[in-house]
Amino acid sequence: MPVANAQSSVFVVDDDPEFRESVSLLLASVKLNAEVFNSAEDFVANYDQDRGGCLVSDIRMPGMSGLELQKWMADNQIKLPIILVTAHAEVPMAVEAMRAGAVDFIQKPYSPQQLLERVHQALRQDEQRRYEEREDAVTQDLLDTLTPREREIMDLLVDGDNAKEIGNRLKLSTKTVDFHRRNMLDKMRVDSLLELAQIVRPREQ
Repeated sequence: MPVANAQSSVFVVDDDPEFRESVSLLLASVKLNAEVFNSAEDFVANYDQDRGGCLVSDIRMPGMSGLELQKWMADNQIKLPIILVTAHAEVPMAVEAMRAGAVDFIQKPYSPQQLLERVHQALRQDEQRRYEEREDAVTQDLLDTLTPREREIMDLLVDGDNAKEIGNRLKLSTKTVDFHRRNMLDKMRVDSLLELAQIVRPREQ
């Protein structure tokens, strides 16, 4: 299961210094780390793409807008969940942003509790994604240890073929198939085909 990441931050992007300060104080009150930027350009110039967390950004700002920042993040494969802060007249833009991948938008004026709920949700989403990416990387490292024959037999086993069927298809004895099967399970650090399917199948979807 994913665990809280001490390095996660809430990245606050807004040209209004009062907004940046109020959000920082609010987040600090619940022990969340805030990093503030006075423009989208400031965020672009300083963000470390290895950092986890979420982004809280105004939609309408001088220079690069919140929507343009969202597009830049998508173009650069930055997967931070995005919460957009918007005035009532900008709701159609916020809806457009959600269709493009933003997790939520909040209308001004908003309650502190509303913002905190959205932020906590976004942080959980980001941590879950990072957890899955770490697990996926471990699985890939294990798959890379398999020989081509072991990988071939693994794919057939996961598809539901038994040792006899695989042997007939690959022109191998059942004993040889079982030998490769044992080696493959050991290398993948699992005890059964069910466990194997649980870590391999999601990668194919």
